[in-house]
Amino acid sequence: MIGKRSFMAKREQMERKWFVVDATDKPLGRLAVQVARVLQGKHKPTYTPHVDCGDFVIVINAEKVKLTGRKAEQSMVYRHSGYKGGLKATPYGVMLEKKPERLVEKVVWGMVPKTRLGRSMIKKLKVYAGENHPHGAQQPEVWNDVLKGDKA
Repeated sequence: MIGKRSFMAKREQMERKWFVVDATDKPLGRLAVQVARVLQGKHKPTYTPHVDCGDFVIVINAEKVKLTGRKAEQSMVYRHSGYKGGLKATPYGVMLEKKPERLVEKVVWGMVPKTRLGRSMIKKLKVYAGENHPHGAQQPEVWNDVLKGDKA
């Protein structure tokens, strides 16, 4: 190939935007897929797999996210103390009542790479149970693409 080169984004060249996503009545999994795509930068034409080129995402109203089917009783959030028999399982429904921010974070974390790059991506996720967030100075834009055309 003469004269053709693949574009590779550099960390220094990346411009990061801030987006606000309202989770009210959105199915948890579908919301998490869209948020993970923005965190990874897959919505940009300059996406490069080995560079963190994603944007910041603020999820508001995490307490109003929708769990479809019987996920509230059947799906579990697991954690382990490190000791024998130290596995703790909490149903999604209980987690949604007690710590809705943590539930959204855990589901989005399941959809990003489990590497150093993934850990840097997940740090750009800010989740709040209510309507208010302290990131007004960053002038976040409303992310309208989330679940576009979804009837659920």
